[in-house]
Amino acid sequence: MAKSAPANVGPGGKTGVRIVVCGDKGTGKSSLIVTAAADTFPANVPPVLPPTRLPEDFYPDRVPITIIDTSSRSVLLCLYAHTLTDTHYLSGAVNEGNENERRRREKVRMEENVSFACDWLVDRMNGIAKEEDDTSFLLRSLSSFVTNEIGKMVPYHMECLSMEDRGKVGEELRQADAVVLTYACDRPETLDELSTFWLPELRRLEVKVPVIVVGCKLDLRDENHQVSLEQVMMPIMQQFREIETCIECSALKQIQGFFRVKLFVCNAEHMLDFTHAIHEINDNVLPFEIFHLLIPEVFYYAQKAVLHPTGPLFDQESQALKPRCVRALKRIFILCDLDKDGALSDAELNDFQGPNSGCNQVKCFNSPLQPSEIVGVKRVVQEKLREGVNERGLTLAGFLFLHALFIEKGRLETTWTVLRKFGYNNDIKLADELIPYASFKRAPDQSVELTNEAIEFLRGIFELFDVDTDNTLRPIEVEDLFSTAPESPWDEAPYKDAPEKTALGGLSLDGFLSQWALMTLLDPARSVENLIYIGYPGDPSSAIRVTRRRRLDRKKQQSERNVFQCFVFGPKHAGKSALLNSFIGRPFSDDYSSTTEERYAVNVVDQPGGMRKSLVLREIPEDGVGKLLSNKDSLAACDIAVFVHDSSDATSWKRATELLVEVATHGEDTGFEVPCLIVAAKDDLDSFPMAIQDSTRVSQDMGIEAPIPISSRLGDFNNIFRRIVSAAEHPHLSIPETEAGKSRKQYHRLINRSLMVVSVGAAVAIVGLAAYRVYAARKNTSS
Repeated sequence: MAKSAPANVGPGGKTGVRIVVCGDKGTGKSSLIVTAAADTFPANVPPVLPPTRLPEDFYPDRVPITIIDTSSRSVLLCLYAHTLTDTHYLSGAVNEGNENERRRREKVRMEENVSFACDWLVDRMNGIAKEEDDTSFLLRSLSSFVTNEIGKMVPYHMECLSMEDRGKVGEELRQADAVVLTYACDRPETLDELSTFWLPELRRLEVKVPVIVVGCKLDLRDENHQVSLEQVMMPIMQQFREIETCIECSALKQIQGFFRVKLFVCNAEHMLDFTHAIHEINDNVLPFEIFHLLIPEVFYYAQKAVLHPTGPLFDQESQALKPRCVRALKRIFILCDLDKDGALSDAELNDFQGPNSGCNQVKCFNSPLQPSEIVGVKRVVQEKLREGVNERGLTLAGFLFLHALFIEKGRLETTWTVLRKFGYNNDIKLADELIPYASFKRAPDQSVELTNEAIEFLRGIFELFDVDTDNTLRPIEVEDLFSTAPESPWDEAPYKDAPEKTALGGLSLDGFLSQWALMTLLDPARSVENLIYIGYPGDPSSAIRVTRRRRLDRKKQQSERNVFQCFVFGPKHAGKSALLNSFIGRPFSDDYSSTTEERYAVNVVDQPGGMRKSLVLREIPEDGVGKLLSNKDSLAACDIAVFVHDSSDATSWKRATELLVEVATHGEDTGFEVPCLIVAAKDDLDSFPMAIQDSTRVSQDMGIEAPIPISSRLGDFNNIFRRIVSAAEHPHLSIPETEAGKSRKQYHRLINRSLMVVSVGAAVAIVGLAAYRVYAARKNTSS
């Protein structure tokens, strides 16, 4: 399902594009801007133009452009340097072998030369230096002074950019959506400055936007020294991948200048539609062709690089579509393949193009394809890729090839139009407005679960992708399932190792549904987003439900949840990880590895009466308890807490009880009390002395069940997971009480009783007063 953007919002959600123009002084920045805006070359151009706005109807995308001119006031610094080989001046230090003295004298001589140069600048630079706030300049490069004959003065030229201007330019560049870098075609040194100063400066400022390189003053280039723009620019473009397009032009003569680009670009006057792109494909226009350019189109290409960026779609290194783009186009192909025969027929291809698209009613373009155009498309694809077309129509391979061809020819707006009509943003992910975030709003002690409708859909998906019908999804089948999502959501923690898997890494139906239950619990937006990617047909908001507040469950003494989250606490070496491993069917191992990060395990637990619940175990490292409890709402998401200790170690028991008290106290303080169970792990070992007495005392004092003995080594778990779920289903039971909590409750009871006595006494007094008044009134009446 796709939504159209509001009328005042352009492609990619942009409401305007800010383009900053930079370059050396005298390279034609201001003339280029004026000529583009006014379509005429200005007779007089100020040094720096104010911001120039091109209205939204200036270019086909109907997005206004603001062009920022920048100052690059430079001065010609002429250092008349005395030679550094003045033997009369330096011979004493050299003869004495005193290197430090020689360097000192050399430094003095340099300072004298710089001082001389500054004095000369102030007097002779036609007031340029007076325009600066001071006479401090940042030298772009600094080399040793040129030497010559003894006593002579040698002019050394160096162009400088003022510190003030550099700061202003930096501020503008950081706010830019795109950057236009200019050089003068008749001054090769300004082209060199792009790779030695301007492009490195953009990287230093961390300006990560498209760059358009424009060679101005093409009419002034020496005809006897013509150069190939491609030959000159390709090394620079390979080094600086941020360059989108390279152009040469003349603002003075309005030359329809020759230019080459990284990818084919077409005239901006053409409407950006699929039909026109098809014509270009049928005309077999090749990339790196030379085209004519009107001056206003310079900024069209800068705008286009922002609104229809190359980076998310195409890998310049491999000259191929990027994986995320391929996945998105595959999903669109599947949605448009209405008869599910693996190919787009002529009718389906026309529905995809035309005004009444059958692809879930998504309208991509405004005009249907003519039969001859469809034939032309398939002919071009089949000539280049035989498997791109079969007897049923355009295959997925052909559909992808077609878009790769569009992009290679610079028709990025065609592919972007398709992607955006199907709800994708510039990151090739579903736009936020397609995700029903309002459906996820909940109190801290509420959770989110999949609905029965969504679960039935996932059962069908499991069967569909279980190609070998072995009731298990192999890793390759899971990858195929998520091949229409930007990436598989289960490739990283906390999902990667959370469910039960087969020896070959496959997922059973229970494991598959458990993964979805975990993702919905932890990140409902991501869960719904991936449901859409894999083809969920209904309203996305119908796929999830928000559970009742746990506080209300306690009052009703019954939980209605289908997914329970259990926090697993305990000291190191207690057996927490072994408990989680056994829950997801992993064999016991004597090798100990300390858990430093939180970890999840999820599975389905069969309950008496045929009920099945999903249980999520969340292991909390001992060192992470303090951080967890520093958050007031940290226990709100916890349906039940389990405290694991090594039953053979008295120290482990002591630490486990301390953690129990900490968690219970936090729950009492915040109002998020949780049921708690104590697990005595490693029951195959001898218990520590006084274990039974200590555990009995703590259980009785805190009002919870006695420790449950288990042995992961022996596989004896004493129905622990069923007991965990049962305790979570009755949230009013097994809640520990600390001494402070008991005192607080007793105090509240005393206050309530006192208030009740006062209330009753007041009521009696009021009734007595009323009765007395009635009695007095009657007595007065009778007398």
